[in-house]
Amino acid sequence: CLFSGVCGDEFSVLRSPQSVVFRDGSWPIPGERIPDVAALSMGFSVEDDLSWPGLAVGDLFHRPRATVLVTVRGVDKLTLPVKGISYPIENAVPFTLDSVANAIHALFSEETPVVLQLAPSEERVYMVGKANSVFEDLSVTLRQLRNRLFQDNSILSSLPLNSLSRNNEVDLLFLSELQVLHDIASLLSRHKHLAKDRSPDLYSLELAGLEEVGKRYGEDSQQFKDASQILVDSLQKFADEMFNLYSGNAVVEVVAVKTFNSPLTRKTRSILQTSQSETDNPYNLAYPYNYNYSVIFNIILWMMIGLALAVIVISYNLWNMDPGYDSIIYRMTNQKIRMD
Repeated sequence: CLFSGVCGDEFSVLRSPQSVVFRDGSWPIPGERIPDVAALSMGFSVEDDLSWPGLAVGDLFHRPRATVLVTVRGVDKLTLPVKGISYPIENAVPFTLDSVANAIHALFSEETPVVLQLAPSEERVYMVGKANSVFEDLSVTLRQLRNRLFQDNSILSSLPLNSLSRNNEVDLLFLSELQVLHDIASLLSRHKHLAKDRSPDLYSLELAGLEEVGKRYGEDSQQFKDASQILVDSLQKFADEMFNLYSGNAVVEVVAVKTFNSPLTRKTRSILQTSQSETDNPYNLAYPYNYNYSVIFNIILWMMIGLALAVIVISYNLWNMDPGYDSIIYRMTNQKIRMD
């Protein structure tokens, strides 16, 4: 209890297939290793071994077709359903799933999988592959989100607002993030064939509306309590919809963080960007080596040494070969001459 109180923040698994096994326990997970957990659950390798007992070795031949990770800022714990599994977070630092996205691009570049990273409050969107065509109508800017809320088929017509108001900008920001969750599941339901291909998909969403509600009204206010309950219900509905769209072969995770220990420093990406722009190298520096360099170097080195030795041995034997004794061609020719 003391350790959980110190850590505070929480990593929860709402839905997961049978091929991915999360053990029930209170093992703390380092905040910087959350992307590695997502990568390992999808069957990708990581640079550093993860000695976290919460993730067990599942079915290696059946990996999930999608990973959905939702980061909620402004609260250290959400009242999630009992069927979910939660772990405390140790050293909550900002993280991204760029390494997982790069692994998907490297292995499934020809199949253009869906990769969507979205932070509505910061208007930060990154779409790659088939996401450019599927989510091209998704509202991404604050003005688009505000207009989307006041359309006929928005969540305002079916969502109980309770103490929240439609005339407050902070409340509208919170509700617009819930609208994004609803629209993602709705757009994906129109393109169900994307959830049935063999390439894995990645969804990374960062929600900061609840944090703004807490700053505006206070964490003990009725608005914050209502917003927290509405968010929990929306997350559970979103998790069930995404899990069903992928036929039960998707991992849906939620990270609840009160506040990050350090600011997030990363390169911003433009909306609907298809590839990373190459940075200029004015100092003519060498490119950084990765951990595969030594492996590739040894493979090429010993292969060249083996080929060189083979050429030397073959050349020596050919040079010292007796044409009349060693070569079957000359022996057959001599016999044919004697017979004639």
